[in-house]
Amino acid sequence: MTAERVRIFCDFWNFQLNWNERTGKAQCDWTRMPQILVEKAASVLPDVTPADIEFSEMRVYASTNPASEKDKGLSNWLDSFLNRQPGVRVFVAKRSTKQRPAKCSECQHEVPNCPECGAPYTRAIEKGVDTAMVTDLLSLAWEGAYEVAILMTSDADYVPAVTRLQEKGLKVINATWRDHGFNLAKSCWASFELDGLVTKLRRAKPTDPIAKTPTSKFRKSKSEG
Repeated sequence: MTAERVRIFCDFWNFQLNWNERTGKAQCDWTRMPQILVEKAASVLPDVTPADIEFSEMRVYASTNPASEKDKGLSNWLDSFLNRQPGVRVFVAKRSTKQRPAKCSECQHEVPNCPECGAPYTRAIEKGVDTAMVTDLLSLAWEGAYEVAILMTSDADYVPAVTRLQEKGLKVINATWRDHGFNLAKSCWASFELDGLVTKLRRAKPTDPIAKTPTSKFRKSKSEG
Protein backbone atom coordinates (compact mmCIF):
# COMPACT_ATOMS: atom_id res chain seq x y z
CA MET A 1 0.00 0.00 0.00
CA THR A 2 1.32 3.46 -0.92
CA ALA A 3 1.83 5.67 2.13
CA GLU A 4 -0.70 8.43 2.68
CA ARG A 5 1.19 11.73 2.88
CA VAL A 6 -0.17 13.92 5.66
CA ARG A 7 0.28 17.62 6.31
CA ILE A 8 -1.01 19.41 9.39
CA PHE A 9 -2.26 23.00 9.14
CA CYS A 10 -2.61 24.60 12.60
CA ASP A 11 -4.22 27.92 13.46
CA PHE A 12 -2.09 28.63 16.54
CA TRP A 13 -4.41 31.02 18.38
CA ASN A 14 -7.55 29.05 17.61
CA PHE A 15 -5.86 26.06 19.23
CA GLN A 16 -4.08 27.85 22.07
CA LEU A 17 -7.02 29.88 23.37
CA ASN A 18 -9.24 26.80 23.48
CA TRP A 19 -6.43 24.78 25.08
CA ASN A 20 -6.02 27.41 27.80
CA GLU A 21 -9.75 27.43 28.49
CA ARG A 22 -10.00 23.65 28.81
CA THR A 23 -6.78 22.95 30.70
CA GLY A 24 -6.43 25.98 32.96
CA LYS A 25 -3.42 27.12 30.92
CA ALA A 26 -1.48 23.89 31.33
CA GLN A 27 1.69 23.53 29.26
CA CYS A 28 1.18 21.80 25.90
CA ASP A 29 3.89 19.45 24.62
CA TRP A 30 4.22 20.71 21.06
CA THR A 31 7.11 18.32 20.41
CA ARG A 32 4.71 15.37 20.53
CA MET A 33 1.80 17.01 18.73
CA PRO A 34 2.53 15.88 15.14
CA GLN A 35 2.77 12.21 16.05
CA ILE A 36 -0.28 12.28 18.30
CA LEU A 37 -2.41 14.01 15.65
CA VAL A 38 -1.28 11.69 12.85
CA GLU A 39 -1.95 8.58 14.93
CA LYS A 40 -5.43 9.90 15.72
CA ALA A 41 -6.04 10.66 12.05
CA ALA A 42 -4.98 7.12 11.17
CA SER A 43 -7.74 5.81 13.43
CA VAL A 44 -10.43 7.48 11.30
CA LEU A 45 -8.93 6.58 7.91
CA PRO A 46 -10.18 3.28 6.45
CA ASP A 47 -7.70 0.38 6.44
CA VAL A 48 -4.85 2.64 7.54
CA THR A 49 -2.40 2.32 10.44
CA PRO A 50 0.27 4.81 11.56
CA ALA A 51 2.77 2.70 9.63
CA ASP A 52 0.86 3.50 6.42
CA ILE A 53 1.21 7.24 6.94
CA GLU A 54 4.07 9.49 5.91
CA PHE A 55 4.11 12.66 7.97
CA SER A 56 5.37 15.48 5.75
CA GLU A 57 5.18 18.52 8.02
CA MET A 58 3.13 20.54 10.48
CA ARG A 59 2.62 24.16 9.47
CA VAL A 60 1.75 26.49 12.35
CA TYR A 61 0.20 29.88 11.56
CA ALA A 62 0.46 32.44 14.35
CA SER A 63 0.32 36.18 14.83
CA THR A 64 2.16 38.50 17.19
CA ASN A 65 2.21 42.22 17.86
CA PRO A 66 5.76 43.55 17.40
CA ALA A 67 4.92 46.57 19.56
CA SER A 68 3.76 44.48 22.50
CA GLU A 69 6.19 43.60 25.29
CA LYS A 70 3.98 40.62 26.16
CA ASP A 71 4.44 39.15 22.69
CA LYS A 72 8.24 39.27 22.67
CA GLY A 73 8.53 36.05 24.64
CA LEU A 74 6.02 34.33 22.36
CA SER A 75 7.84 35.52 19.24
CA ASN A 76 11.11 34.14 20.59
CA TRP A 77 9.50 30.79 21.47
CA LEU A 78 7.88 30.46 18.05
CA ASP A 79 11.13 31.21 16.24
CA SER A 80 13.79 29.71 18.51
CA PHE A 81 11.93 26.62 19.73
CA LEU A 82 8.84 25.60 17.79
CA ASN A 83 10.23 26.44 14.36
CA ARG A 84 13.23 24.21 15.05
CA GLN A 85 11.28 21.06 15.82
CA PRO A 86 11.55 18.23 13.24
CA GLY A 87 8.92 18.62 10.54
CA VAL A 88 7.52 21.88 11.95
CA ARG A 89 7.38 25.20 10.11
CA VAL A 90 6.05 28.38 11.70
CA PHE A 91 4.57 31.32 9.82
CA VAL A 92 3.98 34.53 11.78
CA ALA A 93 1.74 37.42 10.73
CA LYS A 94 1.84 40.85 12.34
CA ARG A 95 -0.99 41.77 14.66
CA SER A 96 -1.82 45.32 15.76
CA THR A 97 -4.28 46.92 18.14
CA LYS A 98 -6.86 49.57 17.35
CA GLN A 99 -8.83 51.68 19.77
CA ARG A 100 -12.45 50.56 19.92
CA PRO A 101 -14.86 52.17 22.42
CA ALA A 102 -17.27 49.99 24.35
CA LYS A 103 -20.88 50.54 23.30
CA CYS A 104 -24.08 50.11 25.28
CA SER A 105 -26.41 47.69 23.51
CA GLU A 106 -29.47 49.68 24.64
CA CYS A 107 -28.67 53.38 24.09
CA GLN A 108 -25.57 52.94 21.88
CA HIS A 109 -23.58 55.30 24.10
CA GLU A 110 -19.84 54.78 23.58
CA VAL A 111 -17.28 54.70 26.36
CA PRO A 112 -13.73 55.09 25.00
CA ASN A 113 -11.85 54.37 28.24
CA CYS A 114 -12.11 52.01 31.18
CA PRO A 115 -13.83 53.84 34.09
CA GLU A 116 -11.52 52.11 36.59
CA CYS A 117 -7.99 52.52 35.17
CA GLY A 118 -8.56 54.98 32.33
CA ALA A 119 -6.94 52.73 29.70
CA PRO A 120 -8.51 52.93 26.23
CA TYR A 121 -10.61 50.01 25.05
CA THR A 122 -8.83 48.28 22.18
CA ARG A 123 -9.18 45.25 19.97
CA ALA A 124 -6.59 43.13 18.23
CA ILE A 125 -6.49 43.24 14.44
CA GLU A 126 -5.03 40.13 12.86
CA LYS A 127 -4.18 40.08 9.19
CA GLY A 128 -2.85 37.23 7.11
CA VAL A 129 -3.31 34.03 9.13
CA ASP A 130 -6.51 32.78 7.49
CA THR A 131 -5.34 33.89 4.05
CA ALA A 132 -1.97 32.17 4.45
CA MET A 133 -3.55 28.91 5.60
CA VAL A 134 -6.05 28.80 2.74
CA THR A 135 -3.37 29.69 0.19
CA ASP A 136 -1.06 26.93 1.43
CA LEU A 137 -3.86 24.37 1.66
CA LEU A 138 -4.74 24.95 -1.98
CA SER A 139 -1.29 25.52 -3.47
CA LEU A 140 0.26 22.46 -1.80
CA ALA A 141 -2.71 20.37 -2.90
CA TRP A 142 -2.30 21.47 -6.52
CA GLU A 143 1.40 20.62 -6.26
CA GLY A 144 0.42 17.10 -5.22
CA ALA A 145 2.19 17.52 -1.88
CA TYR A 146 -0.29 15.57 0.27
CA GLU A 147 -3.24 13.20 0.22
CA VAL A 148 -4.55 14.02 3.71
CA ALA A 149 -4.71 17.39 5.46
CA ILE A 150 -5.31 17.69 9.19
CA LEU A 151 -6.91 21.11 9.67
CA MET A 152 -6.63 22.46 13.22
CA THR A 153 -9.22 25.20 13.49
CA SER A 154 -12.93 25.66 14.06
CA ASP A 155 -13.37 28.61 11.70
CA ALA A 156 -16.21 28.14 9.20
CA ASP A 157 -14.41 30.48 6.76
CA TYR A 158 -12.40 27.43 5.65
CA VAL A 159 -15.46 25.55 4.39
CA PRO A 160 -15.17 26.71 0.73
CA ALA A 161 -11.50 25.69 0.57
CA VAL A 162 -12.24 22.33 2.18
CA THR A 163 -15.05 21.70 -0.28
CA ARG A 164 -12.78 22.42 -3.23
CA LEU A 165 -10.01 20.19 -1.93
CA GLN A 166 -12.36 17.29 -1.46
CA GLU A 167 -13.76 17.74 -4.95
CA LYS A 168 -10.20 17.05 -6.06
CA GLY A 169 -10.26 13.74 -4.16
CA LEU A 170 -8.19 14.79 -1.15
CA LYS A 171 -9.22 14.10 2.44
CA VAL A 172 -9.45 16.87 5.00
CA ILE A 173 -9.71 15.83 8.64
CA ASN A 174 -10.80 18.51 11.08
CA ALA A 175 -9.10 18.51 14.49
CA THR A 176 -11.47 20.65 16.52
CA TRP A 177 -12.75 21.20 20.04
CA ARG A 178 -15.98 19.87 21.48
CA ASP A 179 -18.94 22.19 20.83
CA HIS A 180 -16.90 24.32 18.41
CA GLY A 181 -16.81 24.55 14.62
CA PHE A 182 -19.79 22.35 13.75
CA ASN A 183 -20.11 23.70 10.20
CA LEU A 184 -16.45 23.11 9.39
CA ALA A 185 -16.39 19.66 10.97
CA LYS A 186 -19.40 18.45 9.00
CA SER A 187 -17.87 19.79 5.76
CA CYS A 188 -14.66 17.80 6.24
CA TRP A 189 -14.16 14.18 5.22
CA ALA A 190 -13.79 13.28 8.90
CA SER A 191 -13.18 15.00 12.22
CA PHE A 192 -12.04 14.27 15.74
CA GLU A 193 -12.13 16.22 19.00
CA LEU A 194 -8.92 17.52 20.52
CA ASP A 195 -10.46 17.29 23.99
CA GLY A 196 -9.76 13.56 24.00
CA LEU A 197 -6.05 14.19 23.32
CA VAL A 198 -5.42 16.66 26.16
CA THR A 199 -3.91 14.03 28.44
CA LYS A 200 -1.42 12.96 25.78
CA LEU A 201 -0.59 16.54 24.81
CA ARG A 202 -0.18 17.87 28.34
CA ARG A 203 3.49 18.45 29.06
CA ALA A 204 4.99 16.54 31.98
CA LYS A 205 5.71 18.56 35.10
CA PRO A 206 9.36 19.18 35.99
CA THR A 207 9.07 16.62 38.79
CA ASP A 208 7.58 13.97 36.49
CA PRO A 209 9.66 11.41 34.58
CA ILE A 210 10.80 12.65 31.17
CA ALA A 211 7.92 12.28 28.73
CA LYS A 212 9.19 10.14 25.89
CA THR A 213 7.55 9.94 22.51
CA PRO A 214 5.86 6.51 22.15
CA THR A 215 7.66 4.10 19.89
CA SER A 216 5.93 3.52 16.57
CA LYS A 217 6.54 3.27 12.85
CA PHE A 218 5.71 6.96 12.52
CA ARG A 219 7.67 8.23 9.54
CA LYS A 220 8.83 11.80 9.07
CA SER A 221 10.08 13.58 5.98
CA LYS A 222 11.21 17.19 6.21
CA SER A 223 9.37 19.47 3.82
CA GLU A 224 11.26 20.26 0.63
CA GLY A 225 9.51 23.57 0.27
